[in-house]
Amino acid sequence: MQVITDTIAISSQGFTDIIDVTAKVEAAIHNSGIQSGTVTIFVSGSTAGVTTIEYEPGLLKDLPEAFEKIAPKNARYHHDATWHDGNGFSHVRAAMLGCSLTVPFKSQHLLLGTWQQIVIIDFDNRPRNREIVLQIIGA
Repeated sequence: MQVITDTIAISSQGFTDIIDVTAKVEAAIHNSGIQSGTVTIFVSGSTAGVTTIEYEPGLLKDLPEAFEKIAPKNARYHHDATWHDGNGFSHVRAAMLGCSLTVPFKSQHLLLGTWQQIVIIDFDNRPRNREIVLQIIGA
């Protein structure tokens, strides 16, 4: 059993920017040399999350609209009163989505569904450069 830790860098626009990282994750698996196992995708930071979606134009509109209903940008957040940074909504959204995802792979290919991609969603209230941590475990 091998464990390899790698990172991928992304740049985002913030405000529920949805970035498909599937190809980058699969490239990291290929570069690891590990044939089969699992990869954990972890977003460092408390204003972004990771999930899987069908990466298509409709959902790229639906998800931000849904998050706006759940944790509106213009609502009152105690975080903003404490830190005065205006991104309380970002923290709430990220906490609800979660910061990690584990996906199995076999023969160095992710075992995702046909219409399933791995995405990072950056909720912060400004553009960000982020480092995504990958932990690849297998043989």
